[in-house]
Amino acid sequence: MARQGMTMAVQGRDGADFDIYHVAPAGKRKGGLVLIQEIFGVTDHIKDLCDRYAADGYEVLAPSLYDRGERGFNATYEQEDIDRSMELAGQFPPDTVLNDVQLCIDRLKDKGPVFMTGYCWGGAVCWLAACRCENLAAVSGYYGRLIVDYVDETPKCPTILHFGRHDASIPMSDVDKVKEAHPDIPVHVYDAGHGFNSDRRKDYNEQCAELAGRRTSDLFLEYAAP
Repeated sequence: MARQGMTMAVQGRDGADFDIYHVAPAGKRKGGLVLIQEIFGVTDHIKDLCDRYAADGYEVLAPSLYDRGERGFNATYEQEDIDRSMELAGQFPPDTVLNDVQLCIDRLKDKGPVFMTGYCWGGAVCWLAACRCENLAAVSGYYGRLIVDYVDETPKCPTILHFGRHDASIPMSDVDKVKEAHPDIPVHVYDAGHGFNSDRRKDYNEQCAELAGRRTSDLFLEYAAP
């Protein structure tokens, strides 16, 4: 299937340029969506997710949050690329990342409600954005390993989280800490491993991905434009 969106360059608040993959909504616009990359960058998988959400009526922005370190970084799942991905992810403090995320939110907020979803490293970015950014209507974060490091912060908008029970990188004890600290936040645990939403990965689980997707869609529709 042909790619539906286009990549555009924008200037961050610090003057640095970074790219955003932008997809216009198909049909009636339900809202805006900021979709946050996996640790591997804005890959074809991330762009596919953007295209799918756009087909469902969302205007989607996926910022390339590593561009200050390596412009256009797009990793495979080979160990060398995983190592480089982790190196890049560690280069940027949360405030730098959230400034770029807030810029994306601001580009969408005057058109209607703005939502956010993200995966892996992006799942933790989603949590921090829900807690610190302004003008988000609802957030759905997938398997964010670093969420537990910020468990003392509280989202300012409706938020749901998704984790895999067999995720080798996120022990269930960490998930339990999140649940205990935020009993009012739905924390969904699936019979799957890390990255279960990605059909490019060995831990892909179609049934769990579909269920998590329905829960995300239901949350967004609750706050979407009428």
